[in-house]
Amino acid sequence: MLGMADAPWLTIIGIGEDGADGLALAARDALAQAQLVMGAARHLALLPALDCAVQEWPVPFADGVPLLLAQRGRRVVLLASGDPFWFGAGSVVTAHLQPGEWCAHPAPSTFALAAARLGWAIERTVCVGLHATPLSRIRPHLVPGGHIIALLRDGAAVGDMADYLNALGFGASQLYVLEALGGPRERIRAAPASDMDFTDIAHPVAVGIACAGDGMALPCASGLPDTLFAHDGQMTRRPVRALALSALAPRAGELLWDIGAGSGSIGIEWLLAHPANRATGFEADPARAARATANAAVLGVDRLQVITGRAPAILPNCAPDAVFIGGGLSDALLTHLFARLPSGTRLVANAVTLESEALLARAHDEKGGDLLRIELADAAPLGSRRGWRAHYPLVQWSVTL
Repeated sequence: MLGMADAPWLTIIGIGEDGADGLALAARDALAQAQLVMGAARHLALLPALDCAVQEWPVPFADGVPLLLAQRGRRVVLLASGDPFWFGAGSVVTAHLQPGEWCAHPAPSTFALAAARLGWAIERTVCVGLHATPLSRIRPHLVPGGHIIALLRDGAAVGDMADYLNALGFGASQLYVLEALGGPRERIRAAPASDMDFTDIAHPVAVGIACAGDGMALPCASGLPDTLFAHDGQMTRRPVRALALSALAPRAGELLWDIGAGSGSIGIEWLLAHPANRATGFEADPARAARATANAAVLGVDRLQVITGRAPAILPNCAPDAVFIGGGLSDALLTHLFARLPSGTRLVANAVTLESEALLARAHDEKGGDLLRIELADAAPLGSRRGWRAHYPLVQWSVTL
């Protein structure tokens, strides 16, 4: 294990389309002293002939990590795009290293170059990497007047992005196609998503999106409209969902267990609360489990994990920060959770039947917390006039164990 005082064996150099001309003196010195330079073929081609050994990084990227680690003890340079620690290779590699094993010389990121070309304040611009993730990752950020810079894998993905925006009602968005920024091949073209027809887009490519159109923007508050979720009727409705999420109180980076996930609405809104949040849904019905996964993908939170089966038998060994029970409530499930959940876990459970209400009443008596009875009614036609159509009352128990 190396300490901070030891010289690092690995130097990570961010390189732009301007190649060696854009490298700082320290980065050039590292290249001059290197015994081995590793990088993608595109990055290696940006440099003049090197005096040391050169190794092309394989595809997929993960296959190159053990090859790199096998070079410990040599002076190695790893080439990466722009800023290696902003949607780049840097953090993937350093996750396998100890502090002091590496140093890094980042170059301007594509996001920085794009914002500079477009005149956008980068702190108010959503920056996303979509090389290997669905385009729907931008769904929560589609709001008229908003700005997004997205890194894409190739020119075909630009057309896919335009089609995606059109399908959601954001075809009026202006797309800025940003090719090979910072180098001699740099080119910037613009067109509305509805008229995007560029077919000769060069790699690497990013897209700036100036959002416009009459598509539905996702609200920031808890309690998304029910119409955003495909469901078979088994779904926590909007007002109840808002109350449940308020009680669950999501915090950045936390893990939720959504037991009886149904449409996945609770887990999805938990994930929308912060990009670092994690959620696992447990659903006994395979069709509902598949529907929850699809809903998450459509709403841009494809990181929702859904496990098919019945709790508590399928619950993993990890400890969540919060648990929501929207279905499958039983005495056995509560007993299991009370026995294994650590102190400080937030638990919220909903009950509709008299039997499940009795379970929550006993749990409230034993564990404390808050017991809330929710009665909702919608205005509905009543002859030639209107009246209130009541829903089944619901009892919600929330507690911090």
